[in-house]
Amino acid sequence: MNILAPSMLSIDFGNMERDLKVAYNAGADTIHVDIMDGYFVSNISFGPPVVQYVRKILPEAILDVHMMVIDPTRYLDVVKLVGGNNFTIHYEATKDPLGDIEKIRNAGLKPGISIKPGTPVDVLESLVDKVDHVLIMSVEPGFGGQSFQEQALDKISAVRQMRSDVDIEVDGGVNLDNLQSVIDAGANMIVAGSAIFKGDIRDNICNFRKKLGLM
Repeated sequence: MNILAPSMLSIDFGNMERDLKVAYNAGADTIHVDIMDGYFVSNISFGPPVVQYVRKILPEAILDVHMMVIDPTRYLDVVKLVGGNNFTIHYEATKDPLGDIEKIRNAGLKPGISIKPGTPVDVLESLVDKVDHVLIMSVEPGFGGQSFQEQALDKISAVRQMRSDVDIEVDGGVNLDNLQSVIDAGANMIVAGSAIFKGDIRDNICNFRKKLGLM
């Protein structure tokens, strides 16, 4: 099933509640929340209190938490406590990916594994059967508004060949112009920030959902 997950990294911080409700009511029932520590990536964004805030505003939404931090499972208990659903860690940020994936699943959250653009896709071969979703970064993680890197398409296709039934998430620079190529490569979970929250949010989501076959 195709899934649209608006990324809060591009939201209007002065109108978060309004824009989250507009996005959700327009049909985006999954919200992508990036947590950064300033070490794994150079930026600092949201923390668990923002996940809690989104859960309060959207009690029925799926909160897709992307951990761009070193040693990500140290935040596992608090992310679960504040209402996260998906917990995605970076291959590059953990010394024990299999162990961390097991911790996430045992905590009752859906585990995901992500790789940066410079990481070879074959590192996922031993992990893809252990997770609910794989997140392919199509920009360098840490900042919104970057251009889509075409090499991500080959990685998406490679992961789809590894496992036909895993959710493949793509994050970074996805817009209506390149969405079809992302879908054709095998992705079914689309993270979009600027393409959703810049302009008319309702219209943007409607256009994405049409291309994704969700309406």
